[in-house]
Amino acid sequence: MSRQSQQGGDYNQFTTSDDYVMMKQILATHADCSFYKVNVRPHLQLIKEIFRYSTTLERTNIHNLQVSSHMESLDEKIQKVDFVGMLEALAYTIHKISGEISYKCYEGEDAHSTTMALFKSLSKFSWDAKVVIALSTFAITYGEFWLVEELCGTHPLAKSIVLLKKLPDVFEQSEMLRPRFESFWSLFNVMLDVTESIIRFHELPPQYTSLDQPPISVAATHIPIAVYWIIKSVITCISQIIGLSALGHKSIPSTTETSDLSSLVQKVNNVHEHFTKQLDLCNQYIDEKKQVEAYNRLVQLFETTHVNNMDILKALFNYSNDDLQPLLQGFTGKRVGVEVLEKNNIWLLISDLYISEEELTIFCQIVNKMREPNYKEAPNINPFRKIDVLFPRSQSGYQEVWLPVVDKTIPWTEAKQREFDRLQMTMPWYSVHHPSLINSAVIKYIKEKWHFNKTPILVVLNPLGTVVNTNALHMLWIWGSIAVGGDLTSSCEKRLWCDETWGLKFLVDGIDENILHWMEEKERIIFLYGGEDIDWIRKFTMKAREVAKAANISFEMMYVGKRNPNKELLRRNIDIITKENLSYCWKDLTLIWYFWIRLESMIHSKMQLGENIENDPIIKEIMTILIFDSSSEKGWALISKGSEIMAKAKGDMFLNCFKEYDKWKGNVDVKGFIYAINDHLKQLRTPHHCNRLILPGMEGMIPEMLVCTECGRPMEKYVSTSVMYSCCNN
Repeated sequence: MSRQSQQGGDYNQFTTSDDYVMMKQILATHADCSFYKVNVRPHLQLIKEIFRYSTTLERTNIHNLQVSSHMESLDEKIQKVDFVGMLEALAYTIHKISGEISYKCYEGEDAHSTTMALFKSLSKFSWDAKVVIALSTFAITYGEFWLVEELCGTHPLAKSIVLLKKLPDVFEQSEMLRPRFESFWSLFNVMLDVTESIIRFHELPPQYTSLDQPPISVAATHIPIAVYWIIKSVITCISQIIGLSALGHKSIPSTTETSDLSSLVQKVNNVHEHFTKQLDLCNQYIDEKKQVEAYNRLVQLFETTHVNNMDILKALFNYSNDDLQPLLQGFTGKRVGVEVLEKNNIWLLISDLYISEEELTIFCQIVNKMREPNYKEAPNINPFRKIDVLFPRSQSGYQEVWLPVVDKTIPWTEAKQREFDRLQMTMPWYSVHHPSLINSAVIKYIKEKWHFNKTPILVVLNPLGTVVNTNALHMLWIWGSIAVGGDLTSSCEKRLWCDETWGLKFLVDGIDENILHWMEEKERIIFLYGGEDIDWIRKFTMKAREVAKAANISFEMMYVGKRNPNKELLRRNIDIITKENLSYCWKDLTLIWYFWIRLESMIHSKMQLGENIENDPIIKEIMTILIFDSSSEKGWALISKGSEIMAKAKGDMFLNCFKEYDKWKGNVDVKGFIYAINDHLKQLRTPHHCNRLILPGMEGMIPEMLVCTECGRPMEKYVSTSVMYSCCNN
């Protein structure tokens, strides 16, 4: 295969046919095994210093504080043996090449021939060394010229040299010489840019830079031509500096020479643009290779048994990134190392920067309850009771850590930093000092192995660093502090489910003790209802009161809002319900959020455990409520006596049932109030319905099929950021 075909289309855009022929000539001058490699960074640093103080038509003020600071910096570098040693490695070659270029320029040899001759002289050097040697020769020639010009007004030696060489006084003739020097300076800058890029390419990690792998191979083919144009530019510049001696005090610089410099600027700038793109591709390629290696190491690390959790934690928090204190201690505001987590069970709260206030509030209250000195796994713990004291260490051997996951392809903005700071300040537990400490490989692992997809998860690690639950957040939402007594493991989650039966107690447990007290009165009927349509709410609550009075039953009603509500509309409904005394309601929207997240969590928990939710009686009941909430434009209602006897339906059907009380009131004394309602609801149901169930995207846990709880038909699945199942029979 020819070299040109190996380089691909991008190389063809970068070069002309003449460049390709010339490149073959250049490669013929380059030793197959370039053994003479040196660190050229010190040379480049000095070249930049020379250009820095010679790119203005004003004399340098040596008493300027910044100039003095640079002098001190150079003096410090001179004291370093390695710095001086690296300069000495190329000193003879630079001196020799400088003389060779000057001789050929004085002889009037054309720039191309001189450039090719230099390639032969530099055959044993690597490409980055070739270009730095050439640039050093120009920096010396130009720097000496400028130094004489700087001193000629104040030092007789410099003045004598100016007169002997018939050099112009660049400061007196600044306006006449400005176009040429501005072209010089433009060319200097772009030559430095290309040189910097070539050096960066040679500094790429050798284990990732095999020349038979694109884009490394493509970038490597750009270098010979890039070096050619830098050396040719150097020779052109030196030639023009030498030519300045012919200007004397009266000559006018040639516009042709200025035009030549501008043409070179354009050419070298074009070289820089194309090579920079290739270098970016190289860095991207290497970064991808590193991420794959880091990801594989992480996979292996989590599959290995450890004596403690330190190796796992160091890998998660990028401990090798020279940051020995990657964590922030929320209750003190101090930065600490991962050692504070050793020998503890770790709760990794993983989220993006859009974790809700409700989630943080509930999580914090559950954690606070767990940290109470007299905490016991009581069966009816209310996680919302106010806790006044926070204890810095968990009494049960748990430590919580917030691990924020951000998209590293999107720039980090001040707005994101403010949001991160705001969230971090609300957390009394540990958190990562900054999201940048989370390596991309860790983020990939979190998404692929722990199925994180924007929705917060709680990964639990035992003291050995072993993952015992890839998401225990569902356990906390369902069972609150009680779950902690079982170590938040998957096996504990299964045991907790074995102890549960469907009923109103399980539906509201841990949210509102008032409902639990109502349930203790065996004859009391409890109405739970939800929705956003205030007209339906008014009609339903008023009709429910009429029916309850007519049936001579004791009852209570509780409004539970809506899942994913319009918060302003929800607040307005709560105000109206309270003002008009329609029913009880939770004025704290966090409680409403918690009611609905518990229902979602029950489904997610069952899915995470890999159980068959189609035949699970509890999940069928939960799905029915979620379907009612998603499908009904009016609302829905559930009526319960005690914990287990229930009737439930969409809002319109329930309202019609109450309106037709006279048709079924005769069954109340015979069958009981709720059984009578259930019988009449069955009569009202028709085969024509449209039910929907919308669930957040659950990476790795999305069931292919769900059946409608009303008709038993398979529901059609639609997937976007959320998953919607739809059953339409109309």
